[in-house]
Amino acid sequence: MPSGLIASYPFAPDRYDEMLAEKGYARPHWAAFAERLENFPERVLDQRAAFVRDAIEADGVTYNVYADPQGTRRPWELDPLPLIMDAGEWNALAAAVAQRARLLNAILADLYGPQHLLAEGLLPPALVFGQHGYKWPCRGAVPPGGNFLHLYAVDIGRAPDGRWWVIGDRTQGPSGAGYALQNRIIVSRAFPDAFRQLQVQTLAAFFRTVQESLGRMAPTDGETPLVVVLTPGPYNETYFEHAFLARYLGFPLVEGQDLTVREDSVYLKTLRGLRRVHAILRRLDDDFCDPLELRADSALGIPGLLGAVRAGRVLIANALGSGVLESAALFGFLPAISERLLGEPLAMPSVASWWCGEPPALEYVLANLDKLVIKPAFSSMHMNAVFGHELRGEARRALIESIRAQPHAYVAQEWVRLAQAPVWSPRAGQRLMPRSVGLRLFAAATPEGYMVMPGALARVAPRSGMEVISMQRGGLSKDTWVRSDGPVRHASMLKKRLGVIDLLCTGTDIPSRVGETLFWMGRYAERCESSSRILRAALARLAGADPAQDLASLLRAARHIGALPEEEDRAHTVESVLLKAVSDPARAGSVAANLRGLAYNANKVRERLSSDNWHALNRLEQALQPPPTTIDQAQVAVDQVMLGCIALAGFAMDDMTRDEGWRFLIMGRRIERLAWLSSLVTVPLTAREGERERMLEWLLEAANSIVTYRSRYRRVPELLPVLHLLVFDVSNPHSVAFQVDALQRYMDTSARELNHPTLPFFAALETRLRHFDLTQFEAEHCEPACAALATLLEDAQRTAYAASDEIHRRFFIHTVRPARRRRAA
Repeated sequence: MPSGLIASYPFAPDRYDEMLAEKGYARPHWAAFAERLENFPERVLDQRAAFVRDAIEADGVTYNVYADPQGTRRPWELDPLPLIMDAGEWNALAAAVAQRARLLNAILADLYGPQHLLAEGLLPPALVFGQHGYKWPCRGAVPPGGNFLHLYAVDIGRAPDGRWWVIGDRTQGPSGAGYALQNRIIVSRAFPDAFRQLQVQTLAAFFRTVQESLGRMAPTDGETPLVVVLTPGPYNETYFEHAFLARYLGFPLVEGQDLTVREDSVYLKTLRGLRRVHAILRRLDDDFCDPLELRADSALGIPGLLGAVRAGRVLIANALGSGVLESAALFGFLPAISERLLGEPLAMPSVASWWCGEPPALEYVLANLDKLVIKPAFSSMHMNAVFGHELRGEARRALIESIRAQPHAYVAQEWVRLAQAPVWSPRAGQRLMPRSVGLRLFAAATPEGYMVMPGALARVAPRSGMEVISMQRGGLSKDTWVRSDGPVRHASMLKKRLGVIDLLCTGTDIPSRVGETLFWMGRYAERCESSSRILRAALARLAGADPAQDLASLLRAARHIGALPEEEDRAHTVESVLLKAVSDPARAGSVAANLRGLAYNANKVRERLSSDNWHALNRLEQALQPPPTTIDQAQVAVDQVMLGCIALAGFAMDDMTRDEGWRFLIMGRRIERLAWLSSLVTVPLTAREGERERMLEWLLEAANSIVTYRSRYRRVPELLPVLHLLVFDVSNPHSVAFQVDALQRYMDTSARELNHPTLPFFAALETRLRHFDLTQFEAEHCEPACAALATLLEDAQRTAYAASDEIHRRFFIHTVRPARRRRAA
């Protein structure tokens, strides 16, 4: 008789258990893994669970739940134990899913084409035209190759008798495949030996098929296909997946503002100009894709996109209007439609469903409410599933009245008691706990038919006894291991051999928005570092034995550069003002506000950041959590921010390819540092002569040049050598002259490579710096020299901001029309 974890696992005879065939005995395809669980000490399994949590945090895997306190940083929930599937059973499932994808694709072709299904009574017109999912402007638009459904996902659940039933179809922009891939990467590393021993089928071949098929089916007119991933942006709940898939597939991640339609073709705005887009893998709902013909108030779409679709100049995956099939009310009509369109019975049945828009179905639903689950008939309705047997009293009467008032808006489904699978519990005593589980399977269209991914996103209820499985309600996920009948074939996303065309066409087309975002990422990274340096100097003096020494002038400088508010609030102490300057994200110029800006921009280009770079950003965001409440805590927090900023600077210089995007990142840093240094140095220059010398110590600290000064001069700071080091020394990376020289070189290179005229900003400034007469500071009274240098630095600051505006105008905004395409005679 088994003992240990498996023996103590609760077994429910009235539910199908994925792991156990009966109490204490694992199913054959689970046996090897169950034996490993028995042999692992609990502390080892706790370590594996900790590894999974740490990997999710380090990789920044998120699932953004709207109105969640964690905002866009809510971590993805992944159970360390996989769900294991038998090869034979999986093959039958894959065939059924491929058939269903073919059927739904055929239905879309009919609904937006001849509409035979409506004419023959196989579908009620009210079910199609009575919902927002049917897009009338898409009627008659035939996609390239006739494929409407390029990616398909289906939610299935297993009943107590072991049979699988379809619970929901995802046809618009199905999500989850990227999360399934991320789950595989993490869990296979948590249990590497078991993964190899069980001969688990890999996922790479499926994603390579997606990658190649979109390019092969796109209308290219002989051009090298450009496929992009269209995302609503960082606030979408599955934005991590959008960025992850874009990087994995090698497609640019774009937002609607990155694309434009010219003469019925879609173009990507790149730093080198406009480049035609041939295929769009969209994660944007139908309504928002084209504000000209669909939802007019959408700021996320591409005006004119539908015109390009009608002209056959771009492939959209999935076709616009495909969301019409996400209605569960269609389930009851699919068996007959399958016989009509495919000439074969439906291989995997949908859960028994009744659309209340039909009078007989309505009466059945109201008479059998306790046995059913009530759902919205259309995906555009915001309503959670309701279990009839849970309703009592007024709630039950209210639902019945709503159904009678709008019967077409409701569908009822048979209540299927879903199968259970074990999850690892952190509670001592009972480590394996059963939870309801369902699978989301994925299929991709290819020129040869549909290919089903040999794995799935297993979704798990958040607690025992809960029937509803929803990631929005705190559900967990699992990696699904599909075992192979024989040795697993290795698959890779890489081509077996590169050709000349690959060498000529490798990714030089960086979207303008990406260049702009990297530019601002550089600026915010520099702001974080510079504000942290001056606040660290102030905090150190406030915590010292003589806090008044140098503090007043240092606070004045902090206000001058924006690290502190200009209007000093007399009701607050210096300590409270400094703490807010560190930790209050609502205060402009604070370290926390700058970190938020940095994180926002980094999140928009995360597909371009290495894992190590992303880990450093994650640690940087955590530096102010929880917010410091004392001067000592603030000093520690600012030191951590400084270390994180230094790490980011190191990654920028040593970890990123020197392409146009990198150059704009560095230019952002240099422009920000030039403006900041110029502003900072003017503070002692415009101070009273007797006060000026006392400012030089903290000026060197804030400019990160104190060590260099001491190693060179080995004496207390004096005005002339300090100014030379911070303004004129081109070998000091923290000097004004260094920034001007670097910006001149980078901007010349960018203008030359991107075919723009040279920007004239820094040549004159460089000449003025080179010819400035430093001997003026040798005079006993050097007020005229200070005033002249202050004027030059104020001009340098204005030049930095003017250059920033001109970079934005020249490189990030596209107003020039492309050359007209020659039409055939």
